[in-house]
Amino acid sequence: MARRCDFTGKGVQAGNNVSHANNKTRRRFLPNLQETSLLSDALGTTVQLRLSTRAIRTIEKRGGIDAYLLSTSADKLGKRARDLKRQIKKALEKKAA
Repeated sequence: MARRCDFTGKGVQAGNNVSHANNKTRRRFLPNLQETSLLSDALGTTVQLRLSTRAIRTIEKRGGIDAYLLSTSADKLGKRARDLKRQIKKALEKKAA
């Protein structure tokens, strides 16, 4: 399983540990990923996702997963989020018709 956020695409970064003596050793900065279940009103089901805590906070601020995906442009979303956005749009069009 990749260490990458499903929505934002945030992943592992590399850097250095720097000691007091200025010795540098390589290290990895891992994103804070959480397994979450979010309720989609349009789909009527819960969606299991692996999101960064920053993405979870943004979703809560925007008013839920549906509002977040519909208000965010597709080029800023990850592959899983784009697929979910497409499903939500289809479900909303089906309800409207």
